[in-house]
Amino acid sequence: MDRTLAADLARLPELLDATRATAAATLAALDARPVVPARTHAHAHAQPPAPAPTPHPAEPTPPLPEHGTGTHTTLAAFAERWAPRLSASAGPRYLGFVTGGATPAALVGDWLTAVHDQNSNSALDAGGQDLERETVTWLRELFGLSAAHTGTFVSGATMSNATGLAIAREWLGERLGVSPAEDGAAALGPVRVLSGAPHSSIAKALSLLGLGRAALVPVPTLPGREAVDPAALDRALADAPGRPAVVVANAGTVNTVDFDDLRAIAALRERHDFWLHTDAAFGAFAALSPAHAHLTDGLDASDSLCVDLHKWLNVPYDSAVQFTRRRDLQARVFQNAATYLGPLSAEPDLVHLTPENSHRLRALAAWFTLRAYGREGHREIVERDIACARALGESLTADPYFTVLAPVRLNVVCFTLAHTHPHTPTPARLTALREAAGPEVFVTPTTYAGTPALRAAFSNWRTTHADVRRIAQALHAAAKELG
Repeated sequence: MDRTLAADLARLPELLDATRATAAATLAALDARPVVPARTHAHAHAQPPAPAPTPHPAEPTPPLPEHGTGTHTTLAAFAERWAPRLSASAGPRYLGFVTGGATPAALVGDWLTAVHDQNSNSALDAGGQDLERETVTWLRELFGLSAAHTGTFVSGATMSNATGLAIAREWLGERLGVSPAEDGAAALGPVRVLSGAPHSSIAKALSLLGLGRAALVPVPTLPGREAVDPAALDRALADAPGRPAVVVANAGTVNTVDFDDLRAIAALRERHDFWLHTDAAFGAFAALSPAHAHLTDGLDASDSLCVDLHKWLNVPYDSAVQFTRRRDLQARVFQNAATYLGPLSAEPDLVHLTPENSHRLRALAAWFTLRAYGREGHREIVERDIACARALGESLTADPYFTVLAPVRLNVVCFTLAHTHPHTPTPARLTALREAAGPEVFVTPTTYAGTPALRAAFSNWRTTHADVRRIAQALHAAAKELG
């Protein structure tokens, strides 16, 4: 054994203690650390308007060490060189991209995931598969789904959507008497995927699956909403009689967390032949709150469903789950023929259900947090984040520098500079605003109804109303500086 490697093995408990101390210090400092590292939040003045930021020049990459120095010195090198450049995305005021953190239990589960290092794809070594199936069952109960849905863990919402649409592609083939898994996507002929306000990962998945981005057919939304107009969807489905289609419904849009009327969409199957895929990446968590569960009415009617767990379940990246009513079609798409993996059975191994042959035991972190805090603990996180989002929306509405562009329906606040502000809300000015506020809060840019805007997404288990006050003050100060 390499001498340095052997030395690390001999002192492994000491190294783990040092790592624990480093991790604890990092987490203890989250509240005081800049949310975004200093080099990306240098204050910018916008007179004239600030130009778009230029990429930071890449640092020269040091050569690969010929002889390693061991874990202890490597831990110190990381703490000195890289840790200060990482954002506080695990903290309470990182409001970009719908990013959760990691609950204490999820963090423990993730550490143990690496310790046990399971590739849980084969029943030949079944413990990890059984744990994942138990966790998926708990998640199904959490979101109010029936036992008709089966599920598997994947890396994130993009892969969950891609997996669901791959099953939908095979369903289209079943309806048309072909098998895209065997004959290729071209065997289907023209395909239509209809949606009102789809997430960008839907088009990406269609490209990946050989259906093409052009297969995505935009359907009008309700006036002033991001929710699809059911009557317009009815008409669009009628445009190609006799041809099965795919409908992508949204349970929580990115900009305003708007929800399609899932029951109304499902009712259209009485007249039209289509597969219903629902993107509920973070909107599914509305089911945990009695005051908001009505938003997810009809979720169980989906043929396939995407839920992203490293958002509102607050487990570490990367983790998502996909559900479907047609596991038989899922196995037809993803079956992997190799004698060492075992045969495809009525209870398919995970290797036959996702694009991955190797499958990290992502379920363990989710199992830990669900077991540790239960439904009520996670309901409290969801409801507190919703209350914080509404509080920020109210604060920005009362602030003369800002305009809230849409109702705060759940956990996202979509806002921009008010018309009374000295500057109009151009992307460059909003970038300057974001950078000026960067030490205290991180929000992400968007465009809503043609207006450049910002969005603040609340999904972290640590966030409190005290953070909302700091966020509102930081945004006000940045807007004042910009003016």
